Amino acid sequence: MPRFVILEHTGIPNDPCGRHYDLLIEDGDICQTWRLGHLPVVGAAPQLAVSLPPHRLAWLDRSSAEVSGGRGYARRVLKGQFSTLLPLKTGHLLRLHLSGPDLDGILTIDGDKLQILPLAL
Repeated sequence: MPRFVILEHTGIPNDPCGRHYDLLIEDGDICQTWRLGHLPVVGAAPQLAVSLPPHRLAWLDRSSAEVSGGRGYARRVLKGQFSTLLPLKTGHLLRLHLSGPDLDGILTIDGDKLQILPLAL
């Protein structure tokens, strides 16, 4: 199954908050990536998700590392696998079932809004 991770990214020179989170979704030989202001929590309100350039697959296997070019430090805070929910992608809508040791829910990215909903009972 394809994988996902959420990285805590700190020490970025141009980040006024000093910390953000990166969601990486495995997609072939790259990771689709979004920048998040807060660690996503199942059932929380939607939050802004800024699409970033694709990241390398190596980030799926690292627990922590310096980011190249003096762009801070990244530490993995969540990991797991995902399965797609059809339709996988319709326009700006993406829906995935995320499953990991510390996260299990339905990820929805609609345009620039991200939310993780609980699984239906």
